[in-house]
Amino acid sequence: MHDPRVLLDPATDAVRKLARRGFQLDVDQLEKLVSDRSALIQGLDGARAESNQIASEVRAVSKAGGDTADLVARARRLKTDIAAGEDRHKAIEEDLRRFLLEVPNLPEDRCPDGDSDEFAVEVRTWGTPPAFDFTPADHVDVGERLGIFDFARATKLSGPRFAVVRGVGAQLERAIATLFLEIHTKRHDYVEFSLPALVTRDTMTGTGQLPKFEQDLFRTGVGDRTLFLTPTAEVPLTNLHAGETLAAEDLPLAYTAWTPCFRSEAGSYGRDTRGLIRQHQFAKVEMVRICAPENSSQELEKMLGQAEACLQELGLAYRVVALAAGDISFSAQFTYDIEVWLPSQKRYREISSCSDCSTFQARRAGIRTKSKDGKKGFAATLNGSGLPIGRTLVAILEQGQQADGSVVLPAALVPYLGYRQINPDGTTAT
Repeated sequence: MHDPRVLLDPATDAVRKLARRGFQLDVDQLEKLVSDRSALIQGLDGARAESNQIASEVRAVSKAGGDTADLVARARRLKTDIAAGEDRHKAIEEDLRRFLLEVPNLPEDRCPDGDSDEFAVEVRTWGTPPAFDFTPADHVDVGERLGIFDFARATKLSGPRFAVVRGVGAQLERAIATLFLEIHTKRHDYVEFSLPALVTRDTMTGTGQLPKFEQDLFRTGVGDRTLFLTPTAEVPLTNLHAGETLAAEDLPLAYTAWTPCFRSEAGSYGRDTRGLIRQHQFAKVEMVRICAPENSSQELEKMLGQAEACLQELGLAYRVVALAAGDISFSAQFTYDIEVWLPSQKRYREISSCSDCSTFQARRAGIRTKSKDGKKGFAATLNGSGLPIGRTLVAILEQGQQADGSVVLPAALVPYLGYRQINPDGTTAT
């Protein structure tokens, strides 16, 4: 969320920046809300000062034995006016809050122009996409040959866009998650959390999923209490410090978690309906960093490298791209995507997004900082996938497939599995 004064400051150039991401800022409405709020505050301050002055006069006149009836009547009228003014002030504050909650973060000028992944700019590639002397199958065909997927029974249980993964496939998922958590906690000093999968409306609002994207969320509740299934561990990890003031010297904080994630995939009808790429429920290891705003850009580069380390450990070919201004998430000011090579599609597909949100989420969630010398401000927050388990499994199956239908697994997973190869009959080999 923004400070409205910053949005209205010509030096911020907010109208142009927001237009780059396809958002038209209603400056007239914002100016009216801010002006009306200022006028109400000024009027309330004057009325309260007058009320205090009359109270003093009442005491003085009463002490002198004079008639205070007119003063008391005036004080009562002021009390009524102040109460009404306070109600109007609360209403306009809520109108302003609702307005600001709909305004996305300002994209950095270094974001490429454009409004889709077609406008992303390649930053670098890593690894060489595997070459095959046969036509590579997609991960669904590979997995079904190995006997590790059962999409038919998943549909029977829950409907489309769900998966059942069995046997060595389930072992693979657990091994992938364990490897990623160990990379983040042992090499990169992240603190691991186990988190609730259900969170409140305020928690969702703090990281920017609400109010704008309510149609993308799964919702439930107990009695009259509404709860939302988390679409990513970014939501609870970031909001661990909602409403708190952090000691500046303790920053940066680095948190990670392996959680289920739930997304309705509203607006994705007909896209990636086959397999694991776009599911209503999936597992992901998430990274969140909280730092001083002036350090957020370098913290983003650090987080990006930490996500890349997961793919490098697995030997999976990928590339890094900078997303266009119109394609970054609502809360981000700059985003890198990591895209892993999928042989069946002959192209790179997104496997991780690493975003710098600057102080945008911290303002919404009330995450403040205070230095030893008493200087106060808002923290910067960053989040990144490190990595989704399902899409990583997709890449492992596709890049590791062999002509005989077997799959050779990355060596980094052997310590967690005890085998290196899955054969077409579902058996394993070292």
